[in-house]
Amino acid sequence: MTARIVSIGTAVPPTRIAQAVARDIFAAQEGADRLARRRIQAVFDASAIEQRHTVLAEFASPAAAPDDAAFVGAGGRLLSPTTGARNQRFIVSAPELTAAAARTALADGGIDPSAVTHVVTVSCTGLFAPGPDYRLVRDLGLRPTVERCHLGFIGCAAALPALRVASALAASRPDAVVLVVCTELCTLHLRPSNDPQQIVAASVFADGAAAAVVTADPAAGNPGGLDLDRFGTALTDEGETDMVWTIGDNGFEMILSAEVPRIIGREIQGAVGRFLGDDAPPEVWAVHPGGRSVLDRVESGLDLPPDALAASRAVLRDFGNMSSATILFILASLLRDDDVPDGARVAGLAFGPGLTVESALMTRRRRAVTTAEDVGLALAASV
Repeated sequence: MTARIVSIGTAVPPTRIAQAVARDIFAAQEGADRLARRRIQAVFDASAIEQRHTVLAEFASPAAAPDDAAFVGAGGRLLSPTTGARNQRFIVSAPELTAAAARTALADGGIDPSAVTHVVTVSCTGLFAPGPDYRLVRDLGLRPTVERCHLGFIGCAAALPALRVASALAASRPDAVVLVVCTELCTLHLRPSNDPQQIVAASVFADGAAAAVVTADPAAGNPGGLDLDRFGTALTDEGETDMVWTIGDNGFEMILSAEVPRIIGREIQGAVGRFLGDDAPPEVWAVHPGGRSVLDRVESGLDLPPDALAASRAVLRDFGNMSSATILFILASLLRDDDVPDGARVAGLAFGPGLTVESALMTRRRRAVTTAEDVGLALAASV
């Protein structure tokens, strides 16, 4: 039996920041020189992002931040808390967001929590033990015998390896119901800087969580979803030092050079060609929006029509880059899209440090018409 994504649930923190507001906050920092302010203005305005969400509620009203705040000081001054302080906020904030996305996925999929047999959690923006997988079992009241694993520090591409693990688990047990949850609190690691790479990171990264229910049991949950046909991984010939994610004394540090979109543009056709082989091109694309320029390079490198990446661009516009959770937001929007027909093949692409290209080929499956009421509705719609 082919494993399928039954449903996807998403969650974001309540604090929403308009991109123009975030731009002005970073540009107003005391350490920003004239060149940095010009660069901040240009990079933020060219991002194709309108708004982002953050667990740092103090960003919404920086002028009112308390004197003992860790992230935003009085007058809107951005602070540089230690890695321990940033990670402590992750420990406090991540479990609630993780559970919210998971509850939505289970409810939308018609899956009782007692049916979950495996949990796969993903994050590269915080760590603790007992970790997110343990907390998810406790917070959702899952059976204590649920088998758990956590994929950490894989970066923006991690959702597809997590789905690959879930697919393998589903294939190993006919009754397996795997709950995959990606939770990333990227804004915990943003900082004021004149460094062009840090400015790019500040302009795109955001917070969010997304959960997918995966099973190969056709009787489990609601019918339809996305069949997980196959997966692929490719390392590019260059890029090992262009996208890097390390742990520093004042947070996790991202190196995101201007070469990343160009490397993707040069490598994407070969990587996708090797993955698809002799298969015809897919009808639908779900591409991780590392940034607007990444999507532009994928579009041109694969010679895609202008609307092929509309779902990816919409998620980037409304949520920014939430690292590993982002591609699940895109797949969730495709599951809701009535214009994606039954049997349509969906290609998922995500990019991580290294530079790594993760791929997935999926097939959209719509709910079959099985009841008299459904038949009547279908006939009425066809008249």
